Amino acid sequence: MPLTMASVGEKNIVKNISGKEEIRHFLESLGFVSGSEVTVVNEMAGNVIVNVKDTRVAISRSMANKIMV
Repeated sequence: MPLTMASVGEKNIVKNISGKEEIRHFLESLGFVSGSEVTVVNEMAGNVIVNVKDTRVAISRSMANKIMV
């Protein structure tokens, strides 16, 4: 399921990242790599704030849809 469907406070494991190469590279540089743990902290108008690798990151809904957990 995409990260946008994850519940707030629920820990998830990144399974796959889809999209163009530059988008995948950008998300990987933020810490979204296969096998990493992500937790949704908050959701506002579809945009999400997540904890990944002990860092809080805000990403858009379109980016979050590319991250499969």
